[in-house]
Amino acid sequence: MKFEEAKIQCAIIQYLQLRHIYAFSVPNERKASPQTMGRLISAGLRSGVSDLILWIGPLTIYMEVKTPTGKQSESQKQFQKRCEETGRIYVIVRSVDDVEKVLALNR
Repeated sequence: MKFEEAKIQCAIIQYLQLRHIYAFSVPNERKASPQTMGRLISAGLRSGVSDLILWIGPLTIYMEVKTPTGKQSESQKQFQKRCEETGRIYVIVRSVDDVEKVLALNR
């Protein structure tokens, strides 16, 4: 994850923790040797999975964190499509303000 995206994601996590919203990250952007990557993929690592997953009661929200100018990769677009085709909530957020708006719409 790029530094600027990581900063935004950390601010979002702090915001969610203050509001007692259960969220966790999916660290799927790691650099590793081919052997380690092979083991991770065998264990379930999937390219394109959203950066954050939130549980709010029975609701699950998949959040992709981007900078104001950041673009999705092709695998991220495919993950979004899969989410939306199966009725799941997938959003791209670029700030804590974006997260606040998403939460207001889904409460």
